Amino acid sequence: MSPLGEPLSRVDGKLKVTGSAKYSAEFEIPQLAYAVMVQSTIPSGRIARMDTSAAERIPGVVAVLKPGNALELPGAERRVSVLQDDLVHYDRQPVAVVVAETLEQAHHAASMVRVEYAKADAKLNFDAGFPTSYPGSHNGIPGDLSFGDVDAGLRQAEITIDQVYTTPIQHHNPMEPHATIAKWDGDHLSIHDATQHISGVQETLAKMFAIPKENVHVTCLFVGGGFGCKGQVWSHVILAALAAKQTNRPVKLVLERPQMFGPVGARPRTHQKLTLGATRDGKLTAIRHEVHANTSEIEDYLESSAFPTRVMYSCPNVATIHRLVPLNLGTPTYMRAPGVATGTYAVEVAMDELAYELEMDPLQLRLINYTDVDPHTKVPFSEKNLRGCYSRAADRFGWSKRSHGPQTMREGKLAIGWGMATETYPGKNLPAAALVRLQPDGTAVVASGTQEIGNGIYTVMTEVAADTLKMSPRLFTAVLGDTNLPPAPISAGSMTTASVGPAVREAALRLRSQLIAIASRDAQSPLHGADESDVELQDGKMFLRSAPGRSDNFKSLLARHGNRPVEASAQVKPGVNENQYSVHSFGAVFAEVAVDPDVRMVRVQRVVAVFDVGKVLNEKLGRSQFIGGIVWGISLALFEDTHVDWRNGRIINANLADYLVPVNRDIGEIDVSTLDIPDTKLDSLGARGIGEIGITGTGAAVANAVFHATGKRVRDLPITPDKLL
Repeated sequence: MSPLGEPLSRVDGKLKVTGSAKYSAEFEIPQLAYAVMVQSTIPSGRIARMDTSAAERIPGVVAVLKPGNALELPGAERRVSVLQDDLVHYDRQPVAVVVAETLEQAHHAASMVRVEYAKADAKLNFDAGFPTSYPGSHNGIPGDLSFGDVDAGLRQAEITIDQVYTTPIQHHNPMEPHATIAKWDGDHLSIHDATQHISGVQETLAKMFAIPKENVHVTCLFVGGGFGCKGQVWSHVILAALAAKQTNRPVKLVLERPQMFGPVGARPRTHQKLTLGATRDGKLTAIRHEVHANTSEIEDYLESSAFPTRVMYSCPNVATIHRLVPLNLGTPTYMRAPGVATGTYAVEVAMDELAYELEMDPLQLRLINYTDVDPHTKVPFSEKNLRGCYSRAADRFGWSKRSHGPQTMREGKLAIGWGMATETYPGKNLPAAALVRLQPDGTAVVASGTQEIGNGIYTVMTEVAADTLKMSPRLFTAVLGDTNLPPAPISAGSMTTASVGPAVREAALRLRSQLIAIASRDAQSPLHGADESDVELQDGKMFLRSAPGRSDNFKSLLARHGNRPVEASAQVKPGVNENQYSVHSFGAVFAEVAVDPDVRMVRVQRVVAVFDVGKVLNEKLGRSQFIGGIVWGISLALFEDTHVDWRNGRIINANLADYLVPVNRDIGEIDVSTLDIPDTKLDSLGARGIGEIGITGTGAAVANAVFHATGKRVRDLPITPDKLL
């Protein structure tokens, strides 16, 4: 049987549950020193004076690096804070690094550094920044895009929804904090880094230190969660390399939990003004989606919240507008389903509001505005089966039993609410390379320079190679997380499987051809003279379709040829023609909430979601990814909120005690399934990414269910009890 699609357990699972998996901070290196960052306590200004004398007298201190004595970096950029000047752009900006023999000594010395600042006026008023905000782009795609005539479409509308929806700043908080170990050997740099993109770390450090890319070796065997915040190269990575070079010692720099708030990104705050126009029968005539989101003073990052509005529904007149509001905060960054999570929340709540205005079933409204072509590009989707998702999810949820009016369903004293929404996320892949090697003992290695971020790529690589070579997955060892391996793209944007998987498949196919060719040329092989088209593989052997009794196994073949490994590599580039197809995944999500009428606490009792994401390569891994995304969607709706003291830009809940995320007790029953229809127009495996789509739409489904339960529409996330009183 083909292992593809089967619920194969993680091949790295034992390493993780036994604590044997080595994360980036866990490598033992001789003469290792420890670094601790000193961070600013103002949001804007400059360092007037820094007294490091007391810190330098602490026993065990190797060096205190600061502006003025830090090595000059030829490739330094304004976006990172690496001690090249005395300017302060946000609270918690790194302003010094203490290096010591032990972590305790470094912490103590860091606490002894005294900094005096010359404060400057800080930009911290988000709303006041709207008049001077400016357009931006997201990964090269313009933030402003319109088609049709929105004003004319609104004039044609018989029903209009015109509301503002807001989402707060949110922080990623993976279990593993950011961590880097740096070691120099002459002009060669070795890095262990907790990253979602080893090749990106390699390229950035080579540029920073003006050395050849080949001189930088980056490894990352496992990432203990990233969710986007480990996709960029932040200041601490460069500071660790800088400290190692300046002290001539290997240096480890691990961020503390409070240091995760500020210098390593966050989901930005959004203010989304959404206007929908529709006829009485529910047909959309116009959509205007205007987004304001904060960025930093040192770098632009656009939260692309209106991007999903361009593809979700059939509407002839659409305007999507994005504006950046620079503030003296750390630079925002990609956070799981960036833009789409916040954008689908606003769009799908607005659609729910429109359904109530029309006195129409929210699902029926979506079906009326269903489209099989991209409304913007006017080309068909590569594969879209959202109708099937709506139908199956509604049936499994029992949507037909829902009473339409709010505050009409109860369970004892609890108010019950049912809500639904559409989910979507772009399908994407990038060039990737892989290698597959057959060993003389009959085992095999599959390798690619990708990253294991919890997505299960060790297992997916194993399954794809095993399926192609018709070998047991138990015979494979997957190797990744090393820049010496064939290069792969960033593990982000739900594209790792769709990028790396086809490269593995192609490398395995080339290895298959090599093995058949060797056997065909081998006079001692039963397959001597065979044509490749007549050869089948199964259980570590080759045989002829036309004469199944003629077979040769891999071990015997390699033994006759010097017991040397045989390997093949391949690089695969994306094959979708954007002028022919638009690639997106879709899904339907239904949520039930119970609201206590006395204290107004909301509990999500169950969620049913059905996804159209192409071929699912591993049912068990896929289920975990979907559930994780749905939990994030619940968190978006009800829990997460970074509290900023807007007087000084300081985050006041910079810990996991006060920054709320769901725990087991907060999550009810989750029922997920997929249509499992391959999308071979995107890649040879027919798989689209699944890591992020689960969060999209889920926040809106929960919010819509809360309205159905209480009759109160909360448009400012998170939905907390005080907003329902």
